[in-house]
Amino acid sequence: MNFQISSLLGPLVQLVKTGFTEAVQRLDGIYAFNIIGKIAAADIKAEETVAKEKIWSLVSQNEPSLVATSMVSKLSIEDCISCVDLLEVLLVEHSCRVLETFSAKLLLQLLLFLMCHSSWDVRKTTYDATRKIIAAAPQLSELRNNSPDTQLPILPSVEVLVKALAVISFTALATTPSVSTRIIFCSHHPCIVGTAKKDAVWQGLVGPMELMSANPLEQQAAIYSLCTLMSIAPEDTYSEFEKHLINLPDRHWHDMFSENDIQTPEGILSNEQGVYVAESITSKNARQVEDHINSNHSGKREVSSRAAASGGKKDGGKSTKKADKGKTAKEEAREQLLREEASICENVRKIQKNLSLMLNALGDMAVANPVFAHSQLPSLVKFVDPLLRSPIVSDVAYDTSVKLSRCLVYPLCDWALDIATALRVIVTDEVVIQWELIPTVDEEAEEERPSLGLFERIVNGLSVSCKSGPLPVDSFTFVFPIMEQILLSSKRTGLHDDVLRILYLHMDPLLPLPRLRMLSALYHVLGVVPAYQASIGPALNELCLGLQPDEVASALYGVYAKDVHVRMACLKAVKCIPSVSGRALPQNVEVATNIWIALHDPGKSIAEDVWDRYGYDFGTDYSGIFKALSHVNYNVRLAAVEALAAALDENPDFIQESLSTLFSLYIRDSDFGGENLDAGWLGRQGIALALHSAADVLRTKDLPVVITFLISWALADPNADVRGRMINAGIMIIDRHGRENVSLLFPIFENYLNKKASDEEKYDLVREGVVIFTGALAKHLGKDDPKVHAVVEKLLDVLNTPSEAVQQAVSTCLSPLMQSKQDDAAALVSILLDQLMKSEKYGERCGAAFGLTGIGLSSLKKYGVVPVLREGFADRFCEAAERAARAMMSQLSAQGVKPVLPSPLKGLEGKAWRKKQSSVQLLGAMAYCAPQQLSQCLPKIVPKLTEVLTDTHPKVQLAAQTALQQVGSVIKNPEISSLVPTLLMGLTDPSDYTKYSLDILLQTTFINSIDAPSLALLVPIVHRGSRERSADTKKKAAQIVGNMCSLVTEPKDMIPYIGLLLPEVKKVLVDPIPEVRSVAARAIGSLIRGMGEENFPDLVPWLFDTLKSDNGNVECSGAAQGLSEVLAALGTTYFENVLPDIIRNCSHQKASVRDGYLTLFKYFPRSLGVQFQNYLQLVLPAILDGLADENESVRDAALGAGHVLVEHYATTSLPLLLPAVEDGIFNDNWRIRRSSVELLGDLLFKVAGTFGKALLEGGSDDEGASTEPHGRAIIEVLGRDKRNEVLAALYMVRTDVSLTVRQAALHVWKTIVANTPKTLKEIMPVLMNTLITSLASASSEWRQVAGRSLGELVRKLGERVLPLIIPILSLGLKDLDASRRQGVCIGLSEVMASAGKSQLLSFMDELIPTIRTALCDSVPEVRESAGLAFSTLYKSASMQAIDEIVPTLLHALEDDETSDTALDGLKQILRTTAVLPHILPKLVHRPLSAFNAHALGALAQVAGPGLNSHLGTILPALLSAMGGDDVDVQPLAKEAAETVVLVIDEEGIESLSELLRGVADSEASIRRSSSYLIGYFFKNSNLSLVDATPNMISTLIILLSDSDSAAVAVAWEALSRVVNSVPKEVLPSYIKLVRDAVSTARDKERRKKKGGPVVIPGFSLPKALQPLLPIFLQGLISGSAELREQAALGLGDLIEVTSEQSLKGFVIPITAPLIRIIGDRLPWQVKSAILSTLNIMIRKGGIALKPFLPQLQTTFIKCLQDNTRTVRSSAALALGKLSALSTRVDPLVSDLLSSLRVSDSGVREAILTALKVVVKHAGKSVSPATRTCVYTLLKDLIHHDDDQVRMFSSSILGVILQFPLCETSIKALGRLLLYQVQSDPSNTTALVDILSSVLSALHDDSSEVRKRVLSAIKASAKANTSIIMTHLSLIGPALAECLKDSSTSVRLAAERCALHSFQLTKGTENVQAAQKYITGLDARRISKFPEHSDDSEESEDESAIN
Repeated sequence: MNFQISSLLGPLVQLVKTGFTEAVQRLDGIYAFNIIGKIAAADIKAEETVAKEKIWSLVSQNEPSLVATSMVSKLSIEDCISCVDLLEVLLVEHSCRVLETFSAKLLLQLLLFLMCHSSWDVRKTTYDATRKIIAAAPQLSELRNNSPDTQLPILPSVEVLVKALAVISFTALATTPSVSTRIIFCSHHPCIVGTAKKDAVWQGLVGPMELMSANPLEQQAAIYSLCTLMSIAPEDTYSEFEKHLINLPDRHWHDMFSENDIQTPEGILSNEQGVYVAESITSKNARQVEDHINSNHSGKREVSSRAAASGGKKDGGKSTKKADKGKTAKEEAREQLLREEASICENVRKIQKNLSLMLNALGDMAVANPVFAHSQLPSLVKFVDPLLRSPIVSDVAYDTSVKLSRCLVYPLCDWALDIATALRVIVTDEVVIQWELIPTVDEEAEEERPSLGLFERIVNGLSVSCKSGPLPVDSFTFVFPIMEQILLSSKRTGLHDDVLRILYLHMDPLLPLPRLRMLSALYHVLGVVPAYQASIGPALNELCLGLQPDEVASALYGVYAKDVHVRMACLKAVKCIPSVSGRALPQNVEVATNIWIALHDPGKSIAEDVWDRYGYDFGTDYSGIFKALSHVNYNVRLAAVEALAAALDENPDFIQESLSTLFSLYIRDSDFGGENLDAGWLGRQGIALALHSAADVLRTKDLPVVITFLISWALADPNADVRGRMINAGIMIIDRHGRENVSLLFPIFENYLNKKASDEEKYDLVREGVVIFTGALAKHLGKDDPKVHAVVEKLLDVLNTPSEAVQQAVSTCLSPLMQSKQDDAAALVSILLDQLMKSEKYGERCGAAFGLTGIGLSSLKKYGVVPVLREGFADRFCEAAERAARAMMSQLSAQGVKPVLPSPLKGLEGKAWRKKQSSVQLLGAMAYCAPQQLSQCLPKIVPKLTEVLTDTHPKVQLAAQTALQQVGSVIKNPEISSLVPTLLMGLTDPSDYTKYSLDILLQTTFINSIDAPSLALLVPIVHRGSRERSADTKKKAAQIVGNMCSLVTEPKDMIPYIGLLLPEVKKVLVDPIPEVRSVAARAIGSLIRGMGEENFPDLVPWLFDTLKSDNGNVECSGAAQGLSEVLAALGTTYFENVLPDIIRNCSHQKASVRDGYLTLFKYFPRSLGVQFQNYLQLVLPAILDGLADENESVRDAALGAGHVLVEHYATTSLPLLLPAVEDGIFNDNWRIRRSSVELLGDLLFKVAGTFGKALLEGGSDDEGASTEPHGRAIIEVLGRDKRNEVLAALYMVRTDVSLTVRQAALHVWKTIVANTPKTLKEIMPVLMNTLITSLASASSEWRQVAGRSLGELVRKLGERVLPLIIPILSLGLKDLDASRRQGVCIGLSEVMASAGKSQLLSFMDELIPTIRTALCDSVPEVRESAGLAFSTLYKSASMQAIDEIVPTLLHALEDDETSDTALDGLKQILRTTAVLPHILPKLVHRPLSAFNAHALGALAQVAGPGLNSHLGTILPALLSAMGGDDVDVQPLAKEAAETVVLVIDEEGIESLSELLRGVADSEASIRRSSSYLIGYFFKNSNLSLVDATPNMISTLIILLSDSDSAAVAVAWEALSRVVNSVPKEVLPSYIKLVRDAVSTARDKERRKKKGGPVVIPGFSLPKALQPLLPIFLQGLISGSAELREQAALGLGDLIEVTSEQSLKGFVIPITAPLIRIIGDRLPWQVKSAILSTLNIMIRKGGIALKPFLPQLQTTFIKCLQDNTRTVRSSAALALGKLSALSTRVDPLVSDLLSSLRVSDSGVREAILTALKVVVKHAGKSVSPATRTCVYTLLKDLIHHDDDQVRMFSSSILGVILQFPLCETSIKALGRLLLYQVQSDPSNTTALVDILSSVLSALHDDSSEVRKRVLSAIKASAKANTSIIMTHLSLIGPALAECLKDSSTSVRLAAERCALHSFQLTKGTENVQAAQKYITGLDARRISKFPEHSDDSEESEDESAIN
């Protein structure tokens, strides 16, 4: 074999040589070379031969790449595979030799080309070969190709490239991990990612792979790589990139360029740039706002920038060629400069390219990992923001800024473009553009705006992003410059409110916020808009909580603010800095200086506290104070000079050094010769103020130095203000030290005054000052010292200096010197007055005015200067007098005002207009009083001036207007000053300008402090505004009142106006509009805070009284709001004192008081802020009690307070609030539970960062509005355990018994829980524990709630929880605690109701025994709950449940021990209707036992309508038992029957037929029972029984004739109940039914009696007609004519069958309606029926109708005139019967006779009929006279033509003749009777007739007639005793009645008659027999009369019958 190989080797070597030297045989050479490589690998000798033949070098020299790629692209697939094979052999077997002779990069390029071949076979072979090659030669994976290959024949697909890179990468990484960076780079090549051009694929893969590569594709690949690395390892990637950024030299070179370097075009010199710019501007298009920020400025080229730009060049100057001979030197110089310019431009382009590349990379990296980039935004901004100003890369920087903005938190990133644009505008300092983009308040108020501006859109985006909580700190820091720019506006903008609201959300002390910038912005806003003080103050405090010690100095910069409220807010905030509050602040000169200066500010009380916390001495470094002396704010300069004086006082050794410094500073700031003459005047003024303040601390040795400085420098200061202040400083120094140093100072002044002037102008200025100093020093001279007079003369001379400051100083100096000039005072005053009034020079007149002022108040009064001035206000001297008055007033002291003011005020009362005018002018001059005096007099002056405005004289009006203008002229407040004309118009012409003035004033934003003159004009306007009707006007007026105290220069200036303003603010405080009340409350709080409680002694009591009043919620709310602000203003101590009383009143007995005090807690958090959380423990119990209050208003107030507490303290006081809320959730009161759930929701919403206001209607309970981050936030704050407890409680009350609680809990749950099933699994252990505890609760509600919740839990998790729950519940039934057993039953019920039927089947063996046991439990509550569980079980187990449970219970009924519990168990399970058929047969078995009866009743209670179908079984048994003999069973059966009938529903009404059958039963007991049940049912049932009523009524009426009286009584009672159940309007429909039933009962009763009058037994009962009477009466009243007829006839039927005794009680109820109705216009049938009934009533009612006799008589007479004969006949008969009841018949007969005379034929017949009946029935009562009239009329009618008339007349005459004169008749009858008994006693018939006639006369009205009758009977008895005794049955009753006669004579006669008739003297047997008729007492008494005691009367008796 070796020989064969050796023999082949030679030809193969030759073939290789030929193939690689001749191109045409190259392919043969490749094949041969492949074979040689393989042979050499296997045979060492062959390898040596190859090396000896120099094959390796031959091939490499002829083809360095082994095979050219151009050739490979033309080869076939087999040939390409051979090439791959060749590469594999060479690089695997001969790698060392190949790498020594060949270019490895070219070989790799070939390999890559083959790897990307279009043929899959070639690529697959190459992939396998590549793995072997890299594994054999790992160093190949690190090789790079930096040379471009421009001969790429094809572009492989991305898929091919990716596969190739994958093969290389996996293999390379396995052997050489260091190539990972290059692999990442290649993997992000544009070709790989599909975005590359097609001409440079290979160089991107193997070329230089760097970000700074010149190849754009490689740059992009690098950027892609960095982006991927950012997503994989962001921290390391960014850290390395950041280092590169920091060390990037291009940033430094960029900053070195000048504008000319950048802006000069190529080919043009910088000094030629102007022409270029001028030409290019005309063609430049308008750009966007962000493009305009790059401004072009011309300037000289800076040498340093050139040096920086050309520093990297190598000796550029030496490489220039020599100038051409034809060029001049100037041209050569220009070319040289152009080359330099070109070099600079090249560098600019290079730096522009590099910076742009870095910016692009930075932006793309940020977008690649926005979460990480978000955390690095602060550092990224530091690199990008400066480049936004760059003229060469600003656009790229802007693009990067946009990308960074997209990394902001969602949804703020949606506004990325706007945010980046705004940042660019801000960074480029385009102030004009910025303010144009920010809307003002006025613009915001416009209703129609085309679109939102840039800043408005951003603020809207911020607001939307902050709805769920604050932004992350990195996002906030990124956008804060935009917010800062808005807040730094010089006036309030329309975005201020929103920006501040957002800012307030970002105050967390633990976060790295830009606190100092935030503080600075808030200081600025507070100065611009003081109205924000209430909100900015707490924000400043909270911001300072996060400051570090090294930031304190910067935080104190607020003490240099112009406004005092800003300075105070700054100091209060600094106190909150932890290092300050903890007294741990390190010593710091800057901090000490700031506090020390603040310590000498008006609000030093706070500064003192801060200084105390600082804890160090100030030291001796006064540099900060010296710097503050020239501060722009005057108040800072004042505080600085006071601070310097205090420091020097503590360190006097440094006075000389400090004075030296001050003098040096003065000289430095004195630039008298320059253009800006007064550039340093503020500093010089500060030095003057410093010398003035330091006067007290100067020593004697310092005086010459200071005085020399003043004379040498200061008194000649060109600035009048500085010069005046220097004079004042000198005067102050002299006042303090002059007395002891007169000898030292006087020579200095005299020497100067005696010195000649070198500079006349300067000398005059200094001389004036020195003279003033001399005058100030002269007051320390002796009173008689001659120098004083000389000094006064000099001072008077200086008065003529036209400088008010000098004149003011002279005036001050003159006052003390006037004691030495008292003798000359009069002359001096005269001179000055003369000069004042007559001098032509204004300056001299002013000087005279100040001179008069300097003379002193006593001299002015003594010499009458004031009257002279008042007179001098005439036109000629007006100016001088006014000037003098001003000067005088400016010098008045507090005591001086009092004597001066009354005079001009009194002058206003006079009638003379000149006097008024001068007084007004003098009052106007008082406007120039000193501020302290001004505040005293203006409240009195301005009202008087206002009154004079309406004076009748125009000059007085003009003077008043001028005086008010003078008041306005001294106003220092610029806002009020600008409004003075408007305010004066409002005061001058109220009718036209008041409203206008109010509008202007209310629109004004007050920035500066308000002085006393401002108040004088402002208060009247505000007072009017507070009384306006407009709510907006009142609100703004109250707001101004509240701001006044913080804006006034001196709060005490407000005191005179309190009485005017406070009552109006109180009224606004109880305004119906809440917003108005809120503003008024804050105003009252501001007043108290600014002026102190002592100025409002009645305010707090008034607020408390209003809070307790019953005036309504509006006043109560206003008082609560106001009181909260007042208590906040009064401080913590005061609040703590009243808090116990507030809490106590929360439980006051009056609801209105409780409401008011609970409302307070709604406003305390807003007024007290974080301080109130210290009192939450005391307040919460009162609020929780209020939640359960019986009054709804109180509950609402408590709930509102709870919401506010949660809103304010959810995060800070969560451990305190949460337990109270949790306890409330488990409260027994549902109102507390609902409120607690709502409050818990607020807490959790706050913690989770959501609002809880989303609409959650519909959808599954599993669908919540929450998100996972919300849930994590809750866990982070509460902890997982507490969160589980809270959610368990919340889940349980989702099934609360109260609907409102359920709804509230569900809303909260769905808002904070994102995934309900998942959350339930997490809280399952805690939830089960909570449910079991609640199931065992003593509260039935909680057991029910827990059971429902358990059921819902089963529905959610199903079979996963049933195996756990059911055994626990079964075991719980063995618990000894009955409540827990009941809870188990409730839980079982809910579990079974919630689980599916298939789920429960496997647990039946446990469920059924458990429920069976529970149904027999000893506790009723447990059995009741078990019944519910059985009902639920039945739905799943059906008959199985019945078969296994009911038999057991029935069996237990037989056991006495278990019967009761078993019965109750059955009672519970009867809710399942299918159970009844199993139970009833056993219970209704007859005879019914007491137990069965009781059981049936118990079952009926729960079975309800289910018994309908079983009534046929139950009722017969119960009816039988009710009437049975067993007295024990009867009541139980009755009770059961009552229960049974009441459970009948509409469908069961038909079952009442059982009762009807019972009524018809043969057994009376059953009839009674049935009747009773009918009545009971109709009385107690709520059903509509109209359909069943007719049968019941008919049946019961018939039963009224029952033979059993007890049945009759029961039926009557039942009938009453049935009729009572019928609506009144339905009753008439039963008339026919009742008549038929009555007829039936009457027939039934008639058959029983078999003849005679019929009375139904039921109608013989008391109140017999009561049930049926309403039926007929209602028909009579409201029925139709036919119905009325039936009703009348029915009443007659009813009366007929009613006993007379029972009828008596119904005579009136029946008769009255009949009489009333018959008078109506009704058909004759109705009238006839009514008359018929009245006839019956007269017959049966008798004397009971006596009250109706007149009405009936009238009615009947009227009916006699009726057109119908039937009616007339009935009326005549009725009238006759009625007359028998009447005692006075004569009027009736007379009426009939009168009617008879005028009547027609038909009526005449009726009247005659009536007259006949009347005479017949009551003829005996007709008087003889009336009978005579009847006789007279009728005897004529006997001859009438009408036969009927003649017949009726004859008949009446026959009747009337039967009644002759009574006495005569009696005499005749008496004789006839005596005759009969004596002569024919056997004729009994005749005797009886005579005796009856005689006895009838006993009813006569005449007592004489009655006596005659008695005498006749007595006489007959004496004549024949036996005959009379035989007829005692007739005589006895009559005598008994006469013994009771009202007439004494009749009674005596009756006694005598009885004595003889009864023969009472004949024996006791007669006495006893008489007692049958008369009483025993009367019989015995009469029997004792002597038998012949009446003999003396016999003659009278005889006369009676003779």
